[in-house]
Amino acid sequence: MPADFSFSTTRPLFGQVAVVTGASRGIGRSIAIALARAGAYVVVNYFHSRDAANEVVQICRDSGTKAIAVKADVTLPQDVEFLFQKANELGTPAILVNNAGIASAKLLLDTSLEEWESLIKSNLTASFLCAKTVLPQMISNRYGRVINISSIWGLAGGSYEVAYSASKGGLIAFTKALAKEVGPSGITVNAVAPGAIETDMLNALTADDKQVLEEQTPVGRIGLPEDVAHAVLFLASPSASFMTGQVISPNGGLVI
Repeated sequence: MPADFSFSTTRPLFGQVAVVTGASRGIGRSIAIALARAGAYVVVNYFHSRDAANEVVQICRDSGTKAIAVKADVTLPQDVEFLFQKANELGTPAILVNNAGIASAKLLLDTSLEEWESLIKSNLTASFLCAKTVLPQMISNRYGRVINISSIWGLAGGSYEVAYSASKGGLIAFTKALAKEVGPSGITVNAVAPGAIETDMLNALTADDKQVLEEQTPVGRIGLPEDVAHAVLFLASPSASFMTGQVISPNGGLVI
């Protein structure tokens, strides 16, 4: 851990700058808040939801830390450059959480090339761009945490979600390969692959659909964004220094 970071058992990330993409709502929101409560200075990235992002920033600041909201489309190189320029105003980023992404549920035969490319761009290329931009600073400091938010369908594959599964599976392969590449520089790279989580992505499900999903999940419930945030918080912490190239899957036993 860098010498200028003051360790605390209650605020183990004190003073570390964390960039969380897609952090205005859902899983990203919970991750940003969890990191702030652990003492990190948080960069709340958003693209559409400015008011929601500012609300997350205020919650983070209420935890006694620093936070800013930065609008950026992380699929665009120039926007990613801008995002990290703003992040550097808080300090050198030590934590990157690639959370921004989109979902799609349809048969492969009904999936257009444009839809396929959009999923790959949002769920995989964006993580490539963000990691490529921040890694030189992490390598220079010989410390960093890169955490990629994948999905259980990236592990097991999902019927009617071939394109989505491919994009999230690619992110897992990206995680494993990059972990080997940057491990000697003191940087860990891990993935979190959530199961069914109560976010906007489940809005299309009926009450009956959700009940079936709960019954199929051994712990008997749909996950909460906080369940994912807890996994991310561990991987971001000094306690996870021997964890790299791994996939943690908070899914309630839905996929084992």
